[in-house]
Amino acid sequence: MRLGMVGLGRMGGNMTIRLIRGGHEVVAFDRDPAAVEEAVVAGGEGASSLGELCGNLSSPKIVWLMLPAGDVTEATIRELGGTLSDGDVIVDGGNSDWRDSLRRAEQLAAGGIRLVDCGTSGGIWGLEAGYCLMVGGTHEAVALVEPAFLALAAQDGYAHVGTSGAGHFTKMVHNAIEYGMLAAYGEGFELLAGSTFALDLEQVAGVWRNGSVVRSWLLDLLHEALEKDPTLDRVDDWVDDSGEGRWALQAAMDEDVPAPITALALFARYASRQDVSFSAKVIAALRNEFGGHAIHNDGG
Repeated sequence: MRLGMVGLGRMGGNMTIRLIRGGHEVVAFDRDPAAVEEAVVAGGEGASSLGELCGNLSSPKIVWLMLPAGDVTEATIRELGGTLSDGDVIVDGGNSDWRDSLRRAEQLAAGGIRLVDCGTSGGIWGLEAGYCLMVGGTHEAVALVEPAFLALAAQDGYAHVGTSGAGHFTKMVHNAIEYGMLAAYGEGFELLAGSTFALDLEQVAGVWRNGSVVRSWLLDLLHEALEKDPTLDRVDDWVDDSGEGRWALQAAMDEDVPAPITALALFARYASRQDVSFSAKVIAALRNEFGGHAIHNDGG
């Protein structure tokens, strides 16, 4: 099949290559001409604008977006809505808020354009290992794009999970679970690192990969990270979030679903960004006031 790919970053660039390897024709566009050139070298066709990309596709046109959630995706879908025609399909493979996907699908449908929301997991490893794709949209639109889904996905790693918004909702919950798993590994290895036993963290991570009930791909990756940097001294303790944890927590509150692990994991990421924790200062001051507990002061 022939389709357009907009956004050729770490995910979009690799997905473009995997699609080409799978026998598909890809017209590629990115604001960075160097990224477009890389896609051309891989066998794709380059475009210098969204308009040129759409002009090089045949109807029904399929345009896949791998862009940051929020304003960039919003503006791009708005522009495509004025360029594409009845029966064309936009695939949003980024981490958009599922509520935005619902709204966009309804708006585009007024002009006959179909939106497919595709939750995409696999990171930089997806090029070789394949991706996990959680797809939302009408059966007709999803069927039209399915050859691309099958080319991109790992074995049994693609599912049409429901109507518009369902793909991004499922990916949001997937990432909320990931937040909790990462936090658990982080706490566990901090406890190991702070013990009196001078444990070899790489060794522990390695043995846990074999036969342990906590073995996982994330543990494999942690083992690799510890091989490169046994004390993680070269890693800053500042943890970002891309939004899904916040949205999942809001969804949990909306549906009266208790989600304390997601909440704690999200707030732990916020705490990592503080050079100085005012909350800790308040706690230390109160402990001193009511119990006479010492306040540590480095003279700053």
